[in-house]
Amino acid sequence: MCTHLRFDLRKATQAINFLAIKNHGEIDKIKVVKLIYFADRYHLRKYGRPITNDEYWAMEWGPVNSNVKDIADMSGFLGDMEREYASQYIESLNQNIIKSIQKVNNKVFSQTDIEALSWAWETFGHLDGSTLAKISHHYPEWMKFKNIIESKSQSRVRMNYEDFLEDPGEGFEKCCDLSPEEKEDRLDILYELDRISAYR
Repeated sequence: MCTHLRFDLRKATQAINFLAIKNHGEIDKIKVVKLIYFADRYHLRKYGRPITNDEYWAMEWGPVNSNVKDIADMSGFLGDMEREYASQYIESLNQNIIKSIQKVNNKVFSQTDIEALSWAWETFGHLDGSTLAKISHHYPEWMKFKNIIESKSQSRVRMNYEDFLEDPGEGFEKCCDLSPEEKEDRLDILYELDRISAYR
């Protein structure tokens, strides 16, 4: 289980900003959380690492990237420096909507990061947040904890990036096809990144 990946505040903030701009400058918070989840899933499966390195939790509304959610909410969990950075680019209009207030700083992204975010938008951007949440319940990384969440014995359970490499059931977007050999390669990359992060 990868536990040492370092969350990237700048990428997460700019990913929210990128998707808000794609959505005519404003975006529903549930929708942006889910779109970034699908972008992370795509990038991990195709390139061996997520974009944001966020902590993912299985919750009632599906997989939740906790730090992205905190930024979108401008929550009290953010430190002063984090809040200062994020507030230069996005604004929380109310409980549900985020507004872009400055153009995206693309310098924080690799070309493959932008590819993944664009893919998520093109694939799922026409759907609303509640629909995306329902779709996300069909992915193995959340299904693994389905009984725990639905029984309400726990409100959230930490998810594993390794499980993002498993395929959902028929009819659901895999977010990049993987052969068995490619899956093993992505696991090797993920574990190596985790080992490197542990020593930083």
